[in-house]
Amino acid sequence: MAPPSDSRRRRRRAPGSGSLDLPWLPDSNLRYRDRRFWDSRYRQAGATAAEWFGGLSCFRQQLEAELRPGDRILVLGCGNSALSSDLFQLGYTDVTSVDYSLVCIAGMQARYAQCQGLQWVVMDARDLAFADGTFDVVLEKGTLDSMMVAEMDPWNVSPETTALLDQVLKEVSRVLRPGGRFISITFAQPHFRKRHYAQPAYGWSLRHSTYGTDFHYFLYVMCKGQELSPADLALGRRLHEPPGPACPPSFLQASDSEDYLSAIEL
Repeated sequence: MAPPSDSRRRRRRAPGSGSLDLPWLPDSNLRYRDRRFWDSRYRQAGATAAEWFGGLSCFRQQLEAELRPGDRILVLGCGNSALSSDLFQLGYTDVTSVDYSLVCIAGMQARYAQCQGLQWVVMDARDLAFADGTFDVVLEKGTLDSMMVAEMDPWNVSPETTALLDQVLKEVSRVLRPGGRFISITFAQPHFRKRHYAQPAYGWSLRHSTYGTDFHYFLYVMCKGQELSPADLALGRRLHEPPGPACPPSFLQASDSEDYLSAIEL
């Protein structure tokens, strides 16, 4: 997808952050998996809050139902979302946010320097430098989606992307304590995403809820130490079956707009 001209760029409003111009269109969706793309983007955007799938107010009820006072929370692929700060303001004061972009983390450290309970760390989600069982909650919003944007057929995800998600999910499971929750916020529908989450090796159960009105988003909750249902186990096995016939490409965005991750806002 070619970047639009300046006259065709759209301005979008991130919840609670004012107008935000988004001119940083990559020439290929593959670049959303490139650290250099994100470094460049964050240099231009700074730490001004930008939200995918809406801000906390859009899913607060569903999220807070899964949180407990005193939880140690890890936010995976935090980007320049205000989510970590919003959680801090609600009283969840032990929040560690990681992103593999040094530029992003430096900006967030400066923006939220007054919030002493917020920790910002440069780290790759595939190799988390935390001890086993460190966190009560691991939370991601759009991070896994950004790893999948180059996939043209959601029914037949490439082995490369499947392996990438597996690396991340194994790390998430490892750093969760028994009884801990992994919360994944995404637009990915259950018949596409649950196959990846419903793997016995991760040692967790799986359920989901929705939010949104005209367009539904999904909040998946995986509880470590609980078993997958038989239906979810069967769904997870399908991830390892030979791929079926390729489906025609399904384009989820207008040709002149930001990719669907940034375009979707509530």
